[in-house]
Amino acid sequence: MKLLGFLLLLAGWAIVLTAAVLLPSAAARSVFVLAGIAVEILGFGLVIRAHLLAPRELR
Repeated sequence: MKLLGFLLLLAGWAIVLTAAVLLPSAAARSVFVLAGIAVEILGFGLVIRAHLLAPRELR
């Protein structure tokens, strides 16, 4: 789960960077940048969930 989160973070950056370089129009670029940010948020959420302690581990 933790590895998947880190891979999603990298994929989000890749989407943002390739959209900024390859897409000519600002509208298409902004849509892909928002999609990349959404992928990064999903990855960050998975990384945080993987690092949280389970309730049985708190005892």
